[in-house]
Amino acid sequence: MKKTLITGATGSLGQLLVNALKSKTEVSNIAVLVRDTEKDIVKEYQSQGLDIRVSDYENLEKLTAAFEGIEQVFLISGNDLGARLQQHKNVIEAAKAANVKHIFYTSSVRKTESKDAPLNPVISGHAQTEEAILNSGLDYTILRHNLYSEVVPMFIRDKEQLLKTKSVYLPTENGKVAFVPRKDFAEAEANILVSPEDYTNKIYEFNGSEQVSFEEISEILTEVLGEKIAYVSPKVDEFESQMKAAGLPDPIVGMLSMFSQGVANGEFNFEKTDIEKALGRKTQTLKEFLGEVYA
Repeated sequence: MKKTLITGATGSLGQLLVNALKSKTEVSNIAVLVRDTEKDIVKEYQSQGLDIRVSDYENLEKLTAAFEGIEQVFLISGNDLGARLQQHKNVIEAAKAANVKHIFYTSSVRKTESKDAPLNPVISGHAQTEEAILNSGLDYTILRHNLYSEVVPMFIRDKEQLLKTKSVYLPTENGKVAFVPRKDFAEAEANILVSPEDYTNKIYEFNGSEQVSFEEISEILTEVLGEKIAYVSPKVDEFESQMKAAGLPDPIVGMLSMFSQGVANGEFNFEKTDIEKALGRKTQTLKEFLGEVYA
């Protein structure tokens, strides 16, 4: 495998991707970009012989130095919606300055880029990052992710709370999502990184092998938990009011509302399953995933 640097390597997806790569190539081929060398996961990476590169997204000069000798950069999108577009642009500029050959980017699926769409704060940053990559002159692979399966328990609460409320309460209406667990994204993307030739200068839609609504999720949970779990899709205003009354912080309420409206609008309902090519199989079903989480 070409010398590859993973950004966001201490995050959930980054750790899974690094672990998947270690089973497919020599650790000397893997570099990780970190800000804090005192983190336990970074110390673990050091003990495993990974190449540790230290920088943050804000310092273009340090980023460029961190990318020296790197042939491929895997850019895992940042979490700070307000700052990440400039952070991504810094990564792209540093990659160009350091003569990186190929950049990979975890983007997002979407059906609209309208400024009026509920998910515009998320989608606009991805769309503009894609544009910057396409204009960079670098070889590229853009991997548009559907929602992680892991967002389901985040949105609907843990087992104890579900058994108390006995309901899935989200304004997602009849919208469906092609969920993918993080481990399947990581496995597919590790396969791509070790054989990038087949994926160069292409954009892929990484959707799960099935489309599932939150009403169907309530039915799965009824089976998994052995208790009737109802599905309630309130009006957006009612949902936000109830969540605030329950004590959730405004940013969390806003995030839940934004993604729920996106689901309701069909923004994550895709049947194209490019990820199956990279995986060599179908993605894990949501029933199996939820069975593991809520067993």
